[in-house]
Amino acid sequence: MNDTSSMTGRPVISSTGLFTPEESITNEELVASFNEYVQRHNAEHADAIAAGEMEPLAESSVGFIEKASGIKARHVMAKEPILDPDIMAPRWPQRSNDELSILAEIGVKAARQALERAGRKAEDVDAVLCAASNMERPYPAMAIEIQQALGIDGFGFDMNVACSSATFGIQTAADYIRAGNAKSVLVVSPEITSGHLNWRDRDSHFIFGDVATAVLVEDAAVAPAEHWDILGTKLKTVFSNNIRNNFGFLNRAYPEDAGGPDKLFVQEGRKVFKEVVPMVAQMIVDEAERLDIDPQGLRRLWLHQANTGMNRLIAHRVLGHEANEDESPTVLDTYGNTSSAGSIIAFHLHSEDLKEGDTGLICSFGAGYSAGTVFVRKHG
Repeated sequence: MNDTSSMTGRPVISSTGLFTPEESITNEELVASFNEYVQRHNAEHADAIAAGEMEPLAESSVGFIEKASGIKARHVMAKEPILDPDIMAPRWPQRSNDELSILAEIGVKAARQALERAGRKAEDVDAVLCAASNMERPYPAMAIEIQQALGIDGFGFDMNVACSSATFGIQTAADYIRAGNAKSVLVVSPEITSGHLNWRDRDSHFIFGDVATAVLVEDAAVAPAEHWDILGTKLKTVFSNNIRNNFGFLNRAYPEDAGGPDKLFVQEGRKVFKEVVPMVAQMIVDEAERLDIDPQGLRRLWLHQANTGMNRLIAHRVLGHEANEDESPTVLDTYGNTSSAGSIIAFHLHSEDLKEGDTGLICSFGAGYSAGTVFVRKHG
C-alpha cells in the first residue's frame, strides 16, 4: 500500500468480494417439498378440518412464487434438510468455540476475495465491520472473529440494520475515512437467511437465500487506480412492524411462546410494497438533487434484491422510464432475497463493464424500515 501520510479523506470502493454456496434450490424443488408438507399436515388434521375447527393449509406453486417475487432459485448452505418435509430448516454439526463459526467462515471467504481483487494484505486494513441482518450470536462480535481469522490488526464490530446493513456499513466505513480515523475498512455481510426463514409459511417460504459479500472502502490516496469514488451516502429509518423477527434471548422469559412463528421472519408484504416504494424512490431523487446529480442520467442502479415489482417501480420513478436489465440488473432470480447482500451482489456481478465517469447507485431498503443510498462514480 502507498504511504499513508497524505490521506485525502475521500472514501472510495476499492473492490468487492462474493461467496456463493454450492447448493441451490429451484422453485420446482421447493414447491414439491412444501406441498408434501401441506398434504401431510392436512391429512393428519383431516377430522379437525372437516369439523371446521381448523383451516386447511394451501399448497404453493411455481407460478405463484414467480409472479409474487420474480425468484426462480436460491442458494443455501444446507439443501437436503430444508427440502425434507420432516425438518424444513438448515442443519449442520454444532461447532466448538475453538472452531471458526459458520457465519465467520463465509464472511472470510468473501473478504479474502475482496482483498485479493484490490491487491491488499491483512496488514493494510484498519477495521472490519460485520454488517448483516442475522448474527450467529450476541458476542463476541462476528466482526472480531472475522478480523482474527484474516489476521487484521485493528478493530471490528457488528451492526444490524436488516436488509440495509451493507449500505449502512459502507457509510460508516466512509465516515471513518472522511474523519481520518482509518484508511482501509472491510464491510462484510454474511447472510445465512435460511436460518430465519419459516420454510412452512406459504407467503414467505420462497423468499430468502444464503450468501456472503464484502466491500473494501478506502481512502482515495491508497486505492487502486481503478476504483469507485463515493460521491455521497444517505441513510434513513422509519419504524414499522410490517417486517419483523422477534427471536432473541428474552424469549426465555415467556417459554410458552418461545417457538412461535413470530420468532422467525414475518412480514405484511402488501403494506411493505405500498409504503417502501415511494419512500425509497423519493429518497433517491432528493439525495441525487443534493449531490447535483441528474437521477435520470444514472448509468446503472444496483437495487436491493427483494422483489422485482418493487425494483421496477423504484427504477421507473428515478430514471423516468421503464428500466431495462442493463440499467437495473437483477440477481434475484437466481439468488433470491439475500437481505443486506443483495444490492452488493448486483454491484459485484454487474459493474465491471461501466466506463470511467459513469455514475451509479447502490441502494438498499428493508426492515426497520431502513434505507441507504451510495452514489458512486467509476474512476480509472
